Amino acid sequence: MPGVTKEQIRRAKEWDLLSYLQTYEPRELKRCGGNEYRTVTHDSLKISNGKWHWHSRGIGGRTALDYLIKVRGMGFIPAVELLCGERGAAAWERPKPEPEERQQKPFSLPEENRCGKAMVSYLQNRGIDADIISQCIGKRILYESRRYQNCVFVGRDPAGIARYACLRGTHGDFKMDVDGSDKRYGFFLPASDKESSFLAVAESPIDALSVATLLKLQGEEFEKNHYLSLGGTAPRALLRFLRDHEAVTRISLCLDNDRAGLLGMEKIREAIREDTTLSRRIKVIADNPPPAAGGKDYNELLCRRAALRSVTRCEERA
Repeated sequence: MPGVTKEQIRRAKEWDLLSYLQTYEPRELKRCGGNEYRTVTHDSLKISNGKWHWHSRGIGGRTALDYLIKVRGMGFIPAVELLCGERGAAAWERPKPEPEERQQKPFSLPEENRCGKAMVSYLQNRGIDADIISQCIGKRILYESRRYQNCVFVGRDPAGIARYACLRGTHGDFKMDVDGSDKRYGFFLPASDKESSFLAVAESPIDALSVATLLKLQGEEFEKNHYLSLGGTAPRALLRFLRDHEAVTRISLCLDNDRAGLLGMEKIREAIREDTTLSRRIKVIADNPPPAAGGKDYNELLCRRAALRSVTRCEERA
């Protein structure tokens, strides 16, 4: 390859990421526990057992060369030259944070509409159980916004402080996260026993509530489970939740039955496996996407079953 020799490439590949950062950029490293580290610039980029993985982006590797190319965006030749010392690795300038990690706007919850009829009607039309909706309202994790009458799903930290919120329109397909939301704290419906060991994980708040509703319809003790929404498929909200709720040891992954959901479940398993503390604690991780015949996600499954029950009742009356 023009510009570098095979010998230079071989030498560059000898650098693992931890050794490189310890030697040239020690301030970029932060210990997570045991022999695991993360980087300061990207808190979801973890280093352990000779490998690194950037969980929020779903990429990883073994060598410092992989890191410089995939994370810092360097070309192959400049990265090899840097690691071989031709350009002086110690002179490397720390890059600016990625756009997703730049300083966000201050977080603020939308103003509440005390009469939440539009929200309640919308969720009930999506099949969500009325008592479960009432529980969410009582726990201050669900309300209707005064402006536009959106559903507001709130994620709170262990102290009860709102850190995250996502909006879902009661008309049309509008949905978005509130500016400044911290996606480490997803929408979360707690179990009746705060020391419950069971957690059901879904992509969206409506899917999480759909799982709870389906369990209730099946006559199961749905209140024994915690229900968490990831706000997507990335594992960061789950990892934060597990660190804050040490009693949880059994996880049911109820992500969507599509490519993104199935890949998301793989990434979650890998993220927990690479966290030595969590991997020792978690006893069960079950993949439970909705059955293919039931729809893409759990709310589709719930709505289909509700429609089937309605047809059955009509036939019985006839």
